[in-house]
Amino acid sequence: MISYNTKEWFTFIFRFHKADTFRKLLPIMLAIGAYAALLGYLEVEYFHLSEKNYIRKITIMHGMLGFVISLLLVFRTNTAYDRWWEGRKMWGALVNNSRNLALKIAAMSGDADDRSFFRKMIPAYAFILQEHLTNEEISQELFDDITIERHKHKPNQVASLLFRKANEMYAEKRISGEQLIVINAELQSFTDICGACERIKNTPIPYSYSAFIKKFIFFYVMSLPFGYSFDLGFYVAPVVVFIFYVLASLELIAEEIEDPFGTDENDLPMKKISENIKKHVEEIL
Repeated sequence: MISYNTKEWFTFIFRFHKADTFRKLLPIMLAIGAYAALLGYLEVEYFHLSEKNYIRKITIMHGMLGFVISLLLVFRTNTAYDRWWEGRKMWGALVNNSRNLALKIAAMSGDADDRSFFRKMIPAYAFILQEHLTNEEISQELFDDITIERHKHKPNQVASLLFRKANEMYAEKRISGEQLIVINAELQSFTDICGACERIKNTPIPYSYSAFIKKFIFFYVMSLPFGYSFDLGFYVAPVVVFIFYVLASLELIAEEIEDPFGTDENDLPMKKISENIKKHVEEIL
């Protein structure tokens, strides 16, 4: 995730990074610019269409559809940001619940083996969840004495080990039944958080909706030179390119942030959050 100072305006304007939409859109922007310039030349210089030609009236359509496309893009970006923010809230909840579980174990159990187990396994759940959400393979041997099977649901395996350890502590009278109920809430929340993250990752924006917006932007931009060539001449090319850049950039940004569990620069810093969980749990236990 990119760290930045929100008050540095000129840094935003003149800085280009690999996630910047300008670089991604540059080839098609050049093509659209050439298309708009050619169309403007044909209309004004080659065919000598008069200003009374009905094709000039197409700008009325652009005025009406501009409001519609703006509403669609606002809804698109808001929906994508809601998914990003919900993912951030889930990882924030994982941080809090990991700390709470560590604090409760530290207060309830004086057994060194219990503390050592939870000191390793609570941060392990965050790291395993990160790898699970980014679809990255992890080594089969997580620790010297704990085996994680590669082809099974990895977070569930860690959660199962945590539940078994808590039940073992109760069975051997190291904690009471009331204390087991107290720590059960945090143990259960790990699986709830995993399920919420999987719901975000495995349920993308419906294809028909995303495809319609892309087609709408494309045909809207491609029809702009027909009407504005009379007023702008060859300047219609940079104007159309700029309009396309604005509209297409909003769609690209929405595409990037709607899946917050990837490795893009604007995705959630899950590795950093996992490292913070590990540091805090080790301090407590």
